[in-house]
Amino acid sequence: MLVLSRTIGELISIGDDISVRVLSVSGSTVRFGVEAPRHVDVHRFEIYEKIQKKKARAARKGCSIE
Repeated sequence: MLVLSRTIGELISIGDDISVRVLSVSGSTVRFGVEAPRHVDVHRFEIYEKIQKKKARAARKGCSIE
């Protein structure tokens, strides 16, 4: 795991086409923006987990949710 310190407005680059920008910090809450190509899905982890569970249920039933 890479751990970084950034200040408001600074970027973190992931590969050639994804950037994460720190937008604000308030107490223990950090707001950031993700810039990524449209074909890259970006979700909060809890939403990602729900999507993966739904895909697994559909696969067990022999369906596609795409």
